[in-house]
Amino acid sequence: MSVLIGVGIVTTVTTIYLGRKGWHALHKMVGITPGVLTYQDNNTPLALSAVNWQQLTLNKKHLKVLPDNQLRQLQRIDEKVGSYQSYQKTRQAQNKTPAVTEQQFVLNKMLHTRLPEMLASHYQLVNINRSNNEVNQQKKAEASELLQEALNNIEHRLDELLKQIEVQQLQELRVMKNYINSHDS
Repeated sequence: MSVLIGVGIVTTVTTIYLGRKGWHALHKMVGITPGVLTYQDNNTPLALSAVNWQQLTLNKKHLKVLPDNQLRQLQRIDEKVGSYQSYQKTRQAQNKTPAVTEQQFVLNKMLHTRLPEMLASHYQLVNINRSNNEVNQQKKAEASELLQEALNNIEHRLDELLKQIEVQQLQELRVMKNYINSHDS
């Protein structure tokens, strides 16, 4: 009887041990580390301390009064500027620095001069008079709307610039392919 109980315990422990090892091996095979992956809820408000600005230099004090959707939009703009900057650095490394277009100049001015100025003005307007009368609420709403329109404009310009870069790169690939194909015969 005790032999059967001993065999049952050894079988159970071995099954648990091998099952756990197999579970970890399966996760390792697909590139997941069990217990490390954390869930991120995209609907939770952004914490300013968690936001890491890669390209934009913005005053965090001015960002404290922004709603979550504008913070997320600023984060998307920052990521797009990062893509554009890496493209520019790659072009410079290849000694293919194109002349700066008016579109690029205006966008650069908007990102590095006008956007911080607008955020500062918005912050000052929101904090200048904290009373809740109807006139101040209308001014704050208008300021938020104007800032939103500016952010939309900047993001649209960035999207257009990145789309233009994609088209240009695709065209360069086509030219290279045609050149290679023309020398095959």
